[in-house]
Amino acid sequence: MVGLGAMPGYGIQSMLKEGHRHLSGLDEAVLKNIDACRELSAITRTSLGPNGMNKMVINHLDKLFVTNDAATIVNELEVQHPAAKILVLAGRAQQEEIGDGANLTISFAGELLEKAEELIRMGLHPSEIIIGYNKAINMAIQVLEDLIEKGSENMDVRNMEEVVLRMRSAVASKQFGQEDILCPLVADACIQVCPKNPANFNVDNVRVAKLVGGGLHNSTVVRGMVLKSDAVGSIKRVEKAKIAVFAGGVDTSATETKGTVLIHSAEQLENYSKTEEAKVEELIKAVADSGAKVIVSGAAVGDMALHFCERYKLMVLKISSKFELRRFCRTTGAVAILKLSQPNADELGYADSVSVEEIGGARVTVVKNEEGGNSVATVVLRGSTDSILDDLERAVDDGVNTYKGQSDNSWRCCNRNRTGKEIEGVFFEGNGGLDQYAIAKFAESFEMVPRTLAENAGLSAMEIISSLYAEHASGNTKVGIDLEEGACKDVSVLKIWDLYMTKFFALKYAADAVCTVLRVDQIIMAKPAGGPRRDAQPGGMDED
Repeated sequence: MVGLGAMPGYGIQSMLKEGHRHLSGLDEAVLKNIDACRELSAITRTSLGPNGMNKMVINHLDKLFVTNDAATIVNELEVQHPAAKILVLAGRAQQEEIGDGANLTISFAGELLEKAEELIRMGLHPSEIIIGYNKAINMAIQVLEDLIEKGSENMDVRNMEEVVLRMRSAVASKQFGQEDILCPLVADACIQVCPKNPANFNVDNVRVAKLVGGGLHNSTVVRGMVLKSDAVGSIKRVEKAKIAVFAGGVDTSATETKGTVLIHSAEQLENYSKTEEAKVEELIKAVADSGAKVIVSGAAVGDMALHFCERYKLMVLKISSKFELRRFCRTTGAVAILKLSQPNADELGYADSVSVEEIGGARVTVVKNEEGGNSVATVVLRGSTDSILDDLERAVDDGVNTYKGQSDNSWRCCNRNRTGKEIEGVFFEGNGGLDQYAIAKFAESFEMVPRTLAENAGLSAMEIISSLYAEHASGNTKVGIDLEEGACKDVSVLKIWDLYMTKFFALKYAADAVCTVLRVDQIIMAKPAGGPRRDAQPGGMDED
């Protein structure tokens, strides 16, 4: 007779290795997934909008982040739960596609899943909810197109006032109260580097240099680049300079193979060192003869080479990062040469001035290119701490990405809360199936935005939502929330605009992520590979 201990397991236990985990059914899989996603969206939701709270996140490398930017928060949290990771990926996709609206994506997805949980507990099957949500998102996109402000597609992307007006809401959501200082800086930098065809605008051409000290009002825009390093030699300023860029460094090149030199007399030794000096001088003189006044090195600068650069009045800069070196070449129009040799005329770059300046105790090299042909602009941000500067940089990134969005497709829509009410009304008219309940819940989910904005601003959410519904019901469809006064106002009169593409992709990615989570009915996890965890203490060992 076989003992009970030797009996093989039944069902899935008999199929998988020992140590696996298997969760199935509504309670174990679906509702647990929804719960994890809801927890994640609860974290980001309190950071939504201009009055959003900051989160203090310390990542696995002990780096501190103090920010209300949802994309940064979820990236640094290192989310482990597979369902919550889907929401993180949706937020990341939104950040990469548009550069703004990651918080709306994650928060709205969390709200949709919360409503789905209510429907599941009422007895609806997840498949019916998915069908309803898919119908609702298609309707939401149609309604969103109706909200586009007439005439907004005819926008001059080089008009400072128009650009600032349409960038304000994106920047204010990150830095509320500072948008009047930041927006003109960002708009100026974007307009400077905007190509003839605005659709080819490259966000990488607007750089940010963060320098601790001073305040935001000390921030400026530089036509060109700001390098956070000093010049290598004693020459600190050059005007109207031709520039030679050497990616492989400015030094005597070592040979591939080892060689032995046999020296018989002191005279030979003296001649040997002289020939090395003569060779280096010859190379530096050739660069000086080509008309170059500035040498930029991508690697080390040798002492002997630096000595001859000083003799021929050449300014020497060192840029270690190859990406920064590429941007420098793009700014000046130079071609990076691999090894030290005489450059051709077409390989030299040009800058109006290259100078070392001291800003807030830090020495920086400013490369200016005022006269046309300028493809890179730098926003020099000043602030009291690194955390503030990082947050200001994220606000600048949002502004630049908004400019990119309106250069590609300048459609705008009013920042209002009309969408949910319209979907609810339209769908309840002609939908009799079970999915009508999912559609109604989808429409209700839009209440999350005004409710969260009101709660984050310390206002009464119920009063705000009821007055919004009353205004919309009476036909004032352009009414939104004024958080400063805690009242509902016509946002088209206040000139608060939002990018159509941001809302479009945020709703689409949120709905797709929610449908993916709801389709999961089983979670099967294999036994993790490897031995015990590194941070686990062996038995009987002291903490010391």
